[in-house]
Amino acid sequence: MYKRAEHQKLHNKTTLKNLKNPDMQMMIMILLLCSVIITILFFTKGGKSNTPSSPPRLPLIGNLHQLGHHPHRSLCFLSHRYGPLMLLHFGSVPVLVVSSMESAKEVLKTHDRVFASRPRSKIFQKLLYDGQDVAAAPYGEYWRQMKSVCVLHLLSNKMVRSFRNVREEEMSLMMEKIRKASSLPVNLSELLANLTNDVICRVALGRKYGCETDFKELMERLTRLLGVFSVGTYVPWLAWIDWIRGLDSQLEKLRNDVDEFLERVLQDHEDGDGGDRTDFVDVLLKIQREKSVGFDIDRVSIKAIILDVFVGGTDTSYTLMEWVMTELLRHPECLRRLQEEVRTICKGKSSVLEEDIQDMNYLKAVIKETLRLHPPLPLMVPHESTHDVRLRNYRIPAGTQVMINAWAIGREVETWGPDAEEFRPERHLHSSVDFRGQDFELIPFGAGRRICPAISFAVVLNEVVLANLVHQFGWISTEDQAEVAESTGIAIHRMFPLYAIASSTS
Repeated sequence: MYKRAEHQKLHNKTTLKNLKNPDMQMMIMILLLCSVIITILFFTKGGKSNTPSSPPRLPLIGNLHQLGHHPHRSLCFLSHRYGPLMLLHFGSVPVLVVSSMESAKEVLKTHDRVFASRPRSKIFQKLLYDGQDVAAAPYGEYWRQMKSVCVLHLLSNKMVRSFRNVREEEMSLMMEKIRKASSLPVNLSELLANLTNDVICRVALGRKYGCETDFKELMERLTRLLGVFSVGTYVPWLAWIDWIRGLDSQLEKLRNDVDEFLERVLQDHEDGDGGDRTDFVDVLLKIQREKSVGFDIDRVSIKAIILDVFVGGTDTSYTLMEWVMTELLRHPECLRRLQEEVRTICKGKSSVLEEDIQDMNYLKAVIKETLRLHPPLPLMVPHESTHDVRLRNYRIPAGTQVMINAWAIGREVETWGPDAEEFRPERHLHSSVDFRGQDFELIPFGAGRRICPAISFAVVLNEVVLANLVHQFGWISTEDQAEVAESTGIAIHRMFPLYAIASSTS
């Protein structure tokens, strides 16, 4: 014990002597100064580095803690302080957030080719056939080939018109369900979701699967997991967290279940007599068999494209109709004006036909205004720069992810005026601004090379369904619509279903 005490005393004297050494004092001062400089550089925005402004970030996780439950709202709030071009870091990944019309135009038009690719995502890679679909495929020859198949053979105006009977039949079935409810509240959210799902099933697969519990459960799992955050995508050395919380096993099981279902669908089509069916699976199998497009399409590509149709079509289409009816119930004067327009044009008719829609200017204004305030994908699918580029005098390195906040752009006061937060369809009546990718103040479907190829397919369904809902019924809200909570996920719909009471006008 005595020897240990003497040794400690000697050690303390030596340490004190070293601390009094001028060289040691200088070394400590240098280390402290370096620590202070590193801390200042880490926690301040890098204006002098010629990169966009950045909010302070934390070690390891970067700005992930600032996303919150509704990232489109959180990022919009941050952009008010740090600007419409804002550089964040999700873990180690640089992410450029675009929140203004002018900045979006530079990304999606001026430098469209540079930003046309997609970043790799564990979830998208697992669930969307390792990027062999159209939505998640990196920019290149394969993507161009698959997009041309979709645009020319599946989603052309001719194909959209050919499915008119499917839309009319499914819409009539929904209207009859509403009519049978009499004066009882109807769950519009559920009805619109089932309608959209049944239409897409018949168009893509040749028959309805909506009544099958396994299929509905499969689609619900797919929608939910596509909106889950993967830690390993942004902080690779923390990828074990995805394994611990069961995400990896859920993704693997879902991938196998989806592939098994789609394989069964393809097999059913190959075993059938074919007939005159024109559903998407038949079209794609015919292209594969006849090699009619100048390049090969394998079985995986067919399944990936069909999966895109469901992922990109079902949730987003019904979400738009759900928000339109929500806003109309919140604004009875808009509902009355729309009903007056539709019933005047279709006077004496029991239902609205697709050819009647072209003269319904207020209906189109209502849809535009809803897309402005409630874009189905408030944060567009991320882009990624393939080369270094200068954007609004900032240097953006290759490999930077780009997140375009369509929700924030639709609420820009500089573009839409002081009433930007208000639902006012009249603002579109004498405006040429449209949502088809040419006007960057309204880009719910994107723009440029990566614009959604199914705009026409989605719009014609939404227009005819909404027109018939207000033509055939009067509507009364069953709840306070003053504040409507949003869900979480990729496509933002209502947190709780929309219920309303319908009264027949016949």
